[in-house]
Amino acid sequence: MAIKILITGGTFDKEYNEINGELFFKKTHIKEMLELGRCKLNIKQQVIMLKDSLHMNTKDRQQILSACKSSKEKQIVITHGTDTMPETAKFLGKNLASLKNKTIILTGAMIPYKFGSSDGLFNLGSALSFAQSMPANIYIAINGKIFNWDNVKKNKKAGRFETLKRK
Repeated sequence: MAIKILITGGTFDKEYNEINGELFFKKTHIKEMLELGRCKLNIKQQVIMLKDSLHMNTKDRQQILSACKSSKEKQIVITHGTDTMPETAKFLGKNLASLKNKTIILTGAMIPYKFGSSDGLFNLGSALSFAQSMPANIYIAINGKIFNWDNVKKNKKAGRFETLKRK
């Protein structure tokens, strides 16, 4: 069984310019992260974009959906910026019927991998584990927790993901 990793950018792949203090994208770090984590899974990677999720739009989300639909793999992990990850999860969730029983896990990091103290390595490993163990659906996996696509929000003040309060 292969797991497809669809790479969209986000904090996972940001780098730091020491001269001007800005974060930027150069290349994905996923291969390096998998090697560092000693991952022995059969992984197929596809870079869709390297983009800050705050700049994502419907066209970008359609591109992610299209990549999910065309993937032969039934287990998919999407690396994504945390700021709009719930919006992308909802977009995919609303198209769940067209995804043909795939388990799709979105994950990201609050701190860039290149900073050395990133939560990204843990989140990537967790997402790969959840992709193998969760039933077909759309999820967000972050900081050891798993959330359904229609019951999650990012609490920006607390810096964590939480379930929505149901009425």
